[in-house]
Amino acid sequence: MKMLFKQRLFSWFDSYDIYDEKGNVIYIVEGKISWGHKLHILDKNGIHIATVKQAAFTFLPRFELYVRGNCIGVIQKQFKLFKPSFHINYNGWEISGNVMGWDYKIIDLSQKVVATISKDLWNFTDTYVIDVGDEKNGLYALMATLAIDAEKCSGN
Repeated sequence: MKMLFKQRLFSWFDSYDIYDEKGNVIYIVEGKISWGHKLHILDKNGIHIATVKQAAFTFLPRFELYVRGNCIGVIQKQFKLFKPSFHINYNGWEISGNVMGWDYKIIDLSQKVVATISKDLWNFTDTYVIDVGDEKNGLYALMATLAIDAEKCSGN
């Protein structure tokens, strides 16, 4: 399953539309006022299903992940010199990126690739392609992408 993650133009807060391979909107992301980033994920019908919330006042960026109001995990940026890396305490996943920080892989405990995330550099707004092997991991890969993008926008 492939998803196209596109930031909306002319928005006061972080807002994105997430499309499937056929160009249909499958998720809508709305930024909310908060200390740090707080991103609500809505399904295609506008129903709030998940939240990515940046924890305030941490040394390295950390994002809490909520699905239907329940905290399911945390994404924490790891200190590495040349390759951006994040740890997710959800399913034992790890996220590692290339030196430029534009392409990422989510790896599970068995070292299997769960998803790849690639930034499209030829757009006016932040645009990513998220390629997920198993559709049931789509929402979680989207949440990881939102955390990575928020961390990069914060300049941390």
